[in-house]
Amino acid sequence: MLNTTLTKRKTLSSHLVISTFLVLLFLMTPAPAPAKDSESINALRQMGKAFAEIAERTSPAVVGIEAEKVISQDYPQMRQESPFDDDFFEFFFGPRFHQRRQRPRSKPRQTAKGSGFIISSEGYILTNNHIVGEAEKITVKLKDGKEFEAKIIGTDPESDVAVIKIDAKDLTYLELADSDALEVGEWVLAIGNPFGLSHTVTAGIVSAKGRSNVGLALYEDFIQTDAAINPGNSGGPLLNLDGKVVGISTAIFSRSGGNVGIGLVIPINMAKNIYEQLVDEGKVVRGFLGVLPQDLKPGMAEHFGLEENKGVLIGEVTEDSAADKAGLQQGDVIIEFNGKEVENANSFRRRVAMVKPNTKVEMVVIRDGKQKTVTVKLAERTESLRDSLEKSETMEELGLSVENLTENLQERLGFEGISGVVVTGVESGSIAASAGIRPGLLIQQVNRKNIKNTKDFDKAMKKACKEGSVLLLVYNGRFSQYVLLKLPKK
Repeated sequence: MLNTTLTKRKTLSSHLVISTFLVLLFLMTPAPAPAKDSESINALRQMGKAFAEIAERTSPAVVGIEAEKVISQDYPQMRQESPFDDDFFEFFFGPRFHQRRQRPRSKPRQTAKGSGFIISSEGYILTNNHIVGEAEKITVKLKDGKEFEAKIIGTDPESDVAVIKIDAKDLTYLELADSDALEVGEWVLAIGNPFGLSHTVTAGIVSAKGRSNVGLALYEDFIQTDAAINPGNSGGPLLNLDGKVVGISTAIFSRSGGNVGIGLVIPINMAKNIYEQLVDEGKVVRGFLGVLPQDLKPGMAEHFGLEENKGVLIGEVTEDSAADKAGLQQGDVIIEFNGKEVENANSFRRRVAMVKPNTKVEMVVIRDGKQKTVTVKLAERTESLRDSLEKSETMEELGLSVENLTENLQERLGFEGISGVVVTGVESGSIAASAGIRPGLLIQQVNRKNIKNTKDFDKAMKKACKEGSVLLLVYNGRFSQYVLLKLPKK
């Protein structure tokens, strides 16, 4: 019995010694050194520092803009709810879109807030036309809190570019990059005043280039980015990693009014050309060819002697125009313009407009399967194409503007398989606004008759005007509804 007890005590003592030894060994062992940052983490840190450096260096040249405009009030103020309140077509920045939908106020004054950026030490500022166009008073606020009243140097609604100026000297300004050299996937930074939050900086990549047929401006060649852009960013700069401007933030696609990762930016090369003309001449002069270009559809190539669907088809030649004088014909396919391939109708029209009038250009066309080089001396486009979209006096009195439903709009707005005209503008306080009509709706019928284009619509509206009222069938992407408008009798 005694031996058994001694044996147990010896065993316990041994265990205690071993445990103590292991504890001491653990305590004496030095802790492992923290793992060094991986190269990828260091790269991220360096990128963050680069963003911070760009933001610090460029922010002083970014300004906040507040533009005031008095709205003409020709109609009685009525409280009417719109039958279309689902916000399915909202992509303009700032208050522009919302203000069009607001009911008239007792003091019909409209205030638009946006952004801009200084591009010369003398105080010239680039921004959007939809922010400052027709404004009676423009206030510019710098990052240091100083405020200036700006004057309009010139605006170009057809590209949505505007130039304003403040009376100041030795200002910090931004350098302009070559937006043509910008690549998809490249990092970019946007700076602006979203929702009034001054000098907000966001980062993203270039998602795409050459976006067109969006319906925001007549001449479109947008850069698409996922850098967070929100209402109030309009007119602000999009910067590359050199801190140079590659574009002007202009619009977003959104169902909620907030950022969903699709922002549209005017390329700075286009804006620079317009800026120089507005500063030098006070207006923008564009070249005019005199053809109605259209994209080649699948299956068309063989009918025009082409091996593939490349180039732009001439659907119509304006009589006595530059194209007519040069011998261009209906059915010709333009494959080159001034030594560069022609991609689509929209880019072709934009390239023609960028050339100064009276300039001779060479075009390569395919006619009856044979290649032909034609030299054309461009004329000056003296009539606004926007005004030629069948906008009648009746439509002006209604406060309504419409455009043809393009294939691109059909696909994007969910209007496939139906016809009509798209509402592109509604004046605040107008007859159309009071009836609940708003941009983005599709007008399918006028007085129970189907319409296919702006010509049909204009003709039907002129006839309806004599009767004093018009019944419209309006579609919003989900359902159709009849809307009655009271018209001024002629």
